[in-house]
Amino acid sequence: MPRRDYEDDPNAPKANSLVPAASVVVVGDDGRVLLQRRADNGMWALPGGVMELGESLAQCGIRETQEETGIRIEITGIVGTYTNPGHVFAYDDGEVRQEFSICLLGRPLGGELHVSDESFEVAWFTLEETDALPMVASIRKRLADWRAGGPVVR
Repeated sequence: MPRRDYEDDPNAPKANSLVPAASVVVVGDDGRVLLQRRADNGMWALPGGVMELGESLAQCGIRETQEETGIRIEITGIVGTYTNPGHVFAYDDGEVRQEFSICLLGRPLGGELHVSDESFEVAWFTLEETDALPMVASIRKRLADWRAGGPVVR
């Protein structure tokens, strides 16, 4: 399901849903960051997704990371909270979701990199390499907040 991100755009459609979600900055022992290239918009992003009933936010981040990248992780901290009502995601099915995301910090425990039905590429990057990657502003903001030492509330 393709999506389009709008952040503080006066032409953005009006939100019609609010869904809690987690994203994770996964940092390896070598300092590289785990990213996936999303199938819905072709941009590089952190692993993450919608929280399911019966799971904690940490469990959501762990599950989504393993499903989307093949890497098992543990949660070690929080990068920040992202709830800007001016940031919406418009999906081709008519849903326009207001951002409600908590970005966690994670450490890899094992696993093998693989793509999922939500991505077509998964890889580790140095901080310098992430600067040149195509990604939406909200993901770049999370990486910048992590670099600055977070946690932040936005």
